[in-house]
Amino acid sequence: MSHTTKNAAGKVAIVTGGSRGIGRDTVLRLAARGVRTIFTFRSNRAEADAVVALTREAGAPGIALALDTGVASSFDGFVARASEALATMGADRFDFLVNNAGISSTASFTEGTEHELDAQFAVHFKGIFLLTQKLLPLIRDGGRIVNISSGLARFAFPNRAVYGSMKAAVEALTRYMALELGPRRISVNVVAPGPIATDFSGGIVRDNPQVNKAVADQTALGRVGLAEDVGPVIAGLLSDEFGWVNAQRIEVAGGIHI
Repeated sequence: MSHTTKNAAGKVAIVTGGSRGIGRDTVLRLAARGVRTIFTFRSNRAEADAVVALTREAGAPGIALALDTGVASSFDGFVARASEALATMGADRFDFLVNNAGISSTASFTEGTEHELDAQFAVHFKGIFLLTQKLLPLIRDGGRIVNISSGLARFAFPNRAVYGSMKAAVEALTRYMALELGPRRISVNVVAPGPIATDFSGGIVRDNPQVNKAVADQTALGRVGLAEDVGPVIAGLLSDEFGWVNAQRIEVAGGIHI
């Protein structure tokens, strides 16, 4: 991860949920390309500081800002803090937005509650919708946005009815965003990871041998996914080489449930 992609150096990205898992890998992949990041974390400052240190080592220092993407009333304050962070980087606009922050849900359709629906909606749809809306004055014309979905928007799996449905909504939203932001030459795509071995959902894919094997057995490439399988795809979509890709869904899942 040592090369700098043409025209990437000096650009700035905002990545939500950037202190762990896929978000963390994305921040580090961008740093390796010379892209500075303002990334968010929800509560663990130590994790975020560790990522900041790694971005500094890569030569494209990042800034960590606390944000709960499920609390829309906090977005105006976040945009103000993001503006201040940009100023410390010598910038007044940013180039890339990665809407990655998410929370897990194991609610089935028959047992899903109003509380579960509201919590998932607040983070995965309302949060992406309103935060991106608030950030539009700060993103450059010709910028890029990547939303994060899930393979569960394409295939059904037990106890994922609420989560998978919200991610399907994100995929529809992505197309509408691409349409409406087209006049500003802002492309919007969605990346849909398959099951990934991180601490997401209690680390079940990573730490439960039975689940790990079951996923691997259903995947054409024969293993579960890793955060480092997904981060490079997100960073790649933000590069000049993918500038004509727009309103597309890219599943990064090793061929699960083909």
